Amino acid sequence: MQSVKAAALTVRSINHVMRRQILKLLEERRRMNVTEIYVKLRLQQADASQQLGILRSAGMVSTERVGKQIYYSLNYQRIEEVILFAERLNMR
Repeated sequence: MQSVKAAALTVRSINHVMRRQILKLLEERRRMNVTEIYVKLRLQQADASQQLGILRSAGMVSTERVGKQIYYSLNYQRIEEVILFAERLNMR
């Protein structure tokens, strides 16, 4: 049951236009801080931070602190897990 709850959280995290835009941007750029993300996507800083927090809670992004900056990147291991989970659901 716990894995189903985690999967549901992950699916909800990527079922949002803004979060998918952030994931696509991180795929293209590899690593960005919140300022780079909100400037590139023309978002409010608070909105970008909130969406990144949701992606982080779902494990879809990883963070790295460099001085005062936090850099975000895709968590490819988690993305692979989500893909495999979705494929198993498709097979049933």
